[in-house]
Parts: sequence; C-alpha cells; structure tokens
Amino acid sequence: MLAVDHLAPLDRESDRATDSIREGSALDALTREGLVFGCDYNPEQWDRAVWDDDMRLMREAGVDLVAVNIFGWSWINPDHGVWSFDELDEVMDLAHAHGIRVNLGTATASPAPWVTTRHPEILPVAEDGTRRFPGGRQAYCPSSPVFRSHAAELSRRVVERYADHPALAMWHVSNELGCHNALCYCDASAAAFREWLRARYGTVAALNAAWGTSFWSQRYSDWAQILPPMAALSLRNPGQLLDFQRFSSDQQLELYRAEAAIIRARSTAPVTTNFMVTAHIRALDYFSWAGEMDVIANDHYLDRRLPDPLAELSFAADLTRGIAAGTPWLLMETSTGAVNWQPHNLAKGEGELLRNVVSHVARGADGICFFQWRASAQGAEKFHSALLPHAGTDTAQWRSVLEVGRTLRRLQPIAGTRVASDAAVLFDWESWWSIENEGRPSEDLRYLDQVHAAHAALSAADISTDVVSASADLSAYRLVVVPALHLVRDADAEAIARFVENGGTAVITFASGIVDERDRVRLGGYPGAFRDLLGIVSEEFAPLGPGQVVALDDGSIGSVWSERLRSVDAEVDARFVDGPAAGLPARTRRTVGAGSAWYLATLPAAETYRDLLSRIARDAGIRTVEAFPGVEVVRRAGEDRAFTFVINHTTESVEIAAHGRDALTGESVDGPVTVAGGAVRIIEEAS
Repeated sequence: MLAVDHLAPLDRESDRATDSIREGSALDALTREGLVFGCDYNPEQWDRAVWDDDMRLMREAGVDLVAVNIFGWSWINPDHGVWSFDELDEVMDLAHAHGIRVNLGTATASPAPWVTTRHPEILPVAEDGTRRFPGGRQAYCPSSPVFRSHAAELSRRVVERYADHPALAMWHVSNELGCHNALCYCDASAAAFREWLRARYGTVAALNAAWGTSFWSQRYSDWAQILPPMAALSLRNPGQLLDFQRFSSDQQLELYRAEAAIIRARSTAPVTTNFMVTAHIRALDYFSWAGEMDVIANDHYLDRRLPDPLAELSFAADLTRGIAAGTPWLLMETSTGAVNWQPHNLAKGEGELLRNVVSHVARGADGICFFQWRASAQGAEKFHSALLPHAGTDTAQWRSVLEVGRTLRRLQPIAGTRVASDAAVLFDWESWWSIENEGRPSEDLRYLDQVHAAHAALSAADISTDVVSASADLSAYRLVVVPALHLVRDADAEAIARFVENGGTAVITFASGIVDERDRVRLGGYPGAFRDLLGIVSEEFAPLGPGQVVALDDGSIGSVWSERLRSVDAEVDARFVDGPAAGLPARTRRTVGAGSAWYLATLPAAETYRDLLSRIARDAGIRTVEAFPGVEVVRRAGEDRAFTFVINHTTESVEIAAHGRDALTGESVDGPVTVAGGAVRIIEEAS
C-alpha cells in the first residue's frame, strides 16, 4: 500500500520555494479564478460564419485564454505598407464579449511572403552554405537587421492598436523561437558572430587562446577571418562550435528582448514566449532566458520516438519548473491526441489525455493550453489533433476535452502552490552542446540519455525531484545528482563541493567535470573538476561498444561506459568484473565534511539505478515510500494546504493510504483509497 501521509516533510522545501516567488507575479494574476485552460485560436483559417460558434463552444469547454495572431503577419500586413486590422479587431471584441482572455501574438513568427520576396537576403543559410527558402515557417535569419526592422515595425503596430483592449491578458512574442532557424550561417550571421566574439574576448589573441587555434594551424590574425563553423572536410574546432551555439541562443534571445521592449514601452500586460523544453530541441539555453520572462511558458508534446515518453514528460515539466525557479509555470501548447510531425503519430488511449494534463499540473503547471482550438482543414498541420476535432463535438475526443475542462475548474485551489523536493538533478545546456559536439569518446554517450536515466530512477523511487541549473543554489536539497555534467565552471564545481561538505549528498556520473567553459580538458586525470571531491583518479576512458554490457561484483550490470580509475581515498562500493576495466572500481563513495560524494563509472540498469538512488536517498535523510512502477506520486503545497497527486499509468489498481479530501470529487478520505488502472486521484490535506 502506498502511504501518502508518509511522504517527505514539507517545511524546508516550502521555504525554499517561497523564497523564490516573485511577488505579484504575472501568472498569479492569470490564475486568480483558478487554473488556466487555454488554446491557440487561428480564426484567419476559417470563415467568419464559424467564429461565434467557436466562442460558444470554448465557453462550453471552459476555455478562458486564447492565443491569437501567432502567425498573423500576412493576415494583418498582407503587402508592403498595407495594414488590415478589421478582422483581428472583431476577434478581440468577440473574445471579450464571451469572457475569454487573449494571449496576443506579435505575429512575427513567420514573415509574410512579400517580406522575403522584397528581401531574399533575410532567408537563413544552412551549415553547408545552401539557402533555405520560404514555404514553411521561420524563413528568416535571426541576425538579419532587415528582418529585425520589419519585425519591430509589426510589433509596434500590434501593440499600439491593442495595448488598451479589455480582452488583452498577456503578450506572446513570436512563437517557438529557434525551433527551425536557431543556427544560421549567412553573411549577416557571420558579421553578428564576430561582434559577439569581440564583445566576449576583446582581442583576437584572447580568442585564439580560448579556442586552442594552435591546433591544425587555425590561428587567426584578424576578426574578419572568423566565420561560423560551416560544414568542413574534417572535424571542426570544438571551441568555435561551442561559442557558435552560445551565440545562436543569444541571438534568438535578442529577438525576444527587442519585441518585449517595444511592448513594455506601451503596455503593462505580462510578456512571454513559449519555450520548447523537450527531447528534440537543444539549441537554446533557457536558463539564460528565464529572467526576461514575466511568465515561464513551455510547449510539450509526447514524443513517441522515445522508449519512455511519459518519463520524458515528467522530466520536461520538472525542468520547466526549474527554469521558473520553483514557481508555477504555464503549459502553452500540448496536444489532445496525435501530432503530425513524428514518424508514427499515435492517438492517445483512453484516459491518457487527462493523465498527461494532471502530470503537468502535478509538476507545477498552473495552466494548460492546447494547440489548437479547431483542427485545421488545410495546411501543414491539418492532421494535428485539436480541442475541436475534424469530426466535431459528437466524439470521444470532445468528451475528453470537456472532462479536462471540468477537472481544471475543480483544481482551482491548487493555483499558486509549489512542488516540494528534497532532491535535484543538475542540467546544463552548455554541457549538452559540448559533450555531443564532434570528436567525442563514444557516440552512445548522449547527454539527455544520461540526464533522463537519473531523473527516471528518482521518479521510479517516488522521490520528488527538481531539475535545476548547474549554477543553482543547492543549499535546500539533501541529494543532488550530477549526470554527465561534462562542461563545468570552477565556481559551480566549488559550489557542489561546499554542498557536500555542509551535509549534502552528491551522486556524480561518468563524463562529468571533464572540460572547463572553454571546452579545454582539465588535466591531471578524470573526472577533472570533481577529482579531489570524489577522491579518485581516472586514467583512461574505456567506453563500451554498441550493445555491450559489463558485470559488477554486486550482481548488477552497466552499459555505455567504463573507465580505468583508481581510488585515492574513496571507499569502493562496487567493482567491474569484466570488460575493459575489469577489477577496477565501478562505483565509489567518499565522506566529505558532513556529507558524501558518490561516483558512478558506468550506467546502471534502470531497476538497479532506482534501487541505488533510493538507498542513497534514505541515507541522505529523505523519506521514501513503496514505489509502484508506472504510478506517479507528486506533491504540491501552499501555506495552508497540500495536494498529493497519484497518477496511475498502468492497467492495474493500486491502494494508497490517504487522509483529507478528494480534490476531484469532494469526498472525504481516511484510510485505504483505490486508484484504478488509468485513473488519477488528487488528495487535498492540511499542510
């Protein structure tokens, strides 16, 4: 039986979350009447005759926020110097008349055809030097001054017209910035890259030192010689690749900042854009973006290409909460059913939509919005699911939508509460870029695989986990897992060491601490930045071949990696029995001050990883509960109440011990409660 009332105490975690809350935050204003239920609305795709019916059905479903004008450039600015706002005016007025708030887009997400026809130089260039043409979306170079000028004019027009409209609730800058055009290699990008490098390094000599250009005769003598890292005949310079990735994230952020500044000069409504914290987007360092957002918003769709899409959903939600510094966030886009851009676009099963929605809410979302309201009859996304499907309202999918609306209304008291966690996983986009650039020890060493494995092991043990920056304050946690943190700054390595010395437990995995922020190897033996903390020295990487596993002397197996390391003053918890590091340590532990530091030199199998982290968590003072595979248990708490979410993704019933009130039915609960297969239970109790 799962004992809900035996979960970890809330006091320290609640204090940490409360300290990070922005007083009077924009999302608080949006959730005064409860959780947000929203969608993208694209009336420009439909005849005026259906607009009234759309608004009526939105109210029936409980939709209270619509994102409008996201891709409206050619709708409101169909030709050079031509502006037509009449239809958008009517949509804004209709929304207000029906009590629906508007998340208004600046419409800059994709230029109208007249823009790229007049200015073909704004079109992006791929790393092979070929230009990409219009016909899709985001057909622009993010560094292009011409594009930026037109986008600024469009933003000004929209803001001036609607800043005072009563339906306006928030501003939506562009859309999924960098989804398709994050990396551009055109002349405008090259010029902007050189300016970015000049600001970063000051002199060409400093850049040469940072990039190690003495290798392969790459030393530069003038800024003009430096280009983006376009496709080459051999491996490219790692420092150049890494800096171009940093630059590209910053260029997209500059686009956001420019439009946000135009909005804020005229409007007091909150401003945001939709992040893409998901498994297949890695180009943008969202930790560096977070401070620019009035609301942290994320788009997330189940990725059926992954071995465990639900585990990735949980990870993405926890990372989004980490970007939001523990405060509630907004799910800006998700789907009711199938998407249209995966090799196999699978429909959701019975109850799966509600389970997905509740998973996001459990992990900190104070609003759930969908792409989109009405399924398109034409265009590239015509087979993407929507709230109102092609088959209309007499459908199981529409009835599921109504259920989602009812559920979100019943969960109104949850708005503003915070997720309580004693454990954290460190995440870093620069490590992701660095570890997967060219010339790495093994192509099977993929950053997200390692981060997902650590997070999944904690989740499988029902240990609530934050996913935070490598530079985050760790003082409130008892356990911190550091998976494959390849690139580490001195200050961050020192902070992890202080965390351990002060009584924390760190679990550091292979491939961590190897290079500094210049992508320069830390000499003296691996794991570099963490060598002294861990009390070990690794002399040589010994990665495993495809499908190869190694045995450990505790009966477990490892995959992906091994290495030839020796203990200096660490306790050896397990050794390799076979493989390229046979007889050498595979897992170590070292007491440091009041805490302990573990090292994993191979990737444990999933069940072993779960059991290991559960054992380490208990030793770190984290209360654990009996875990049921496929059953999520997450807790959110406020000043006077707490909510325990139990989401059963299996077909078998489980029993929980609970005391309080069922937040969905209102019934009192005191003792064993059954959570049927495929069902969710949310228990409210005094905190």
